[in-house]
Amino acid sequence: MRTLRFLLQKEFRQIFRDPAILRIMFMMPIVQLILLPFAADYEIKNINLSVIDNDHSSYSQKLIEKMTASGYFRLTDYASSYPQALEAVERDVADIVLTIPPDFEKDLVRHNEAKVMLAANAINGVKAGLGTSYSLQIINDFNREVREDWILLPKFNEMPLIEIVTSNWYNPHIDYHLFMVPGILAILVTMVGSFLAAMNIVREKEVGTIEQMNVTPVHKYQFLLGKLIPFWVLGLMTLAIGFLVAWVVFGIVPVGNYLTIFGFAAVYLLAVLGIGLLVSTYSDTQQQATLMAFFFMMIFILLSGLYTPVESMPRWAQIISWFNPVTHFVAVVRAVVIKGSTMMDVLPQLFTVLGFALFYNTWAIANYRKTA
Repeated sequence: MRTLRFLLQKEFRQIFRDPAILRIMFMMPIVQLILLPFAADYEIKNINLSVIDNDHSSYSQKLIEKMTASGYFRLTDYASSYPQALEAVERDVADIVLTIPPDFEKDLVRHNEAKVMLAANAINGVKAGLGTSYSLQIINDFNREVREDWILLPKFNEMPLIEIVTSNWYNPHIDYHLFMVPGILAILVTMVGSFLAAMNIVREKEVGTIEQMNVTPVHKYQFLLGKLIPFWVLGLMTLAIGFLVAWVVFGIVPVGNYLTIFGFAAVYLLAVLGIGLLVSTYSDTQQQATLMAFFFMMIFILLSGLYTPVESMPRWAQIISWFNPVTHFVAVVRAVVIKGSTMMDVLPQLFTVLGFALFYNTWAIANYRKTA
């Protein structure tokens, strides 16, 4: 224990003497946590709309006004023909083309039905899909309003009416910040822990001080613990700073208990730091360690469920994502922050991450060779 205490003192002094590490540990998560949630916005607004109004009726004008008043569309092109509207799409002036046929109002009034055509620029698939979905909802709402205006309800023979009331659990206002900020915070804690742990031992190799450590009677598990524990403490500090930023900037306060999050994070950081230490034992330079850590982090992030739900991935990707520690941490942080899950609710993920921590740290200790 005395040897480990001296190693920890040495590591903490070395960390706080290096301003680059301090900037990575504290400044980088703060800046990224403020900027990334605004960039990773699931809402798409200001979709450019091109309209071909071949009817020029009161109903066609009402439909156009309803789409532009929704806040999702802006009328950027008023074409006289479909080829002209396609030219606007090619010039990136329009994203969605709405074609209103002749006799639109007449067909709607006389025959109780009318057709419109929607065409979307699908180069940006997400924007095209959401733009089409928004358009369909607006048109359906417009159709309901027209039917309510024209259907006459007899005094003693009321027509049956089904009213649908929706309720969004846990996130009633569909606030994407409430969904994205906890996930991004989990990713930032992972990046800080894995990158710094990966470069830790490699820096000793490049400077040459590891040769001095190898000729001492310090056991390799003591040496690796001395490398792991300081960044474990600093990782929890980064998580605390992240939640402070989430509260100050976005007003996000977890529905669940902070102790649940930090208790799970304490185990999770052991797994992440174990991966970083393992990478450092296979690397001879900081450049190699950085590239290897970056390679694994890209896979971890893309398969974590941060941007794409794991359930919508192919079966093989779902299997790989289960072996991804980041997937479990993102799910747990979101569950505690949004839903208020307790430690009993996240016990399966806790035991899974604990298994990862034991596996990677055991591998790192076994792979580290203490030679004179």
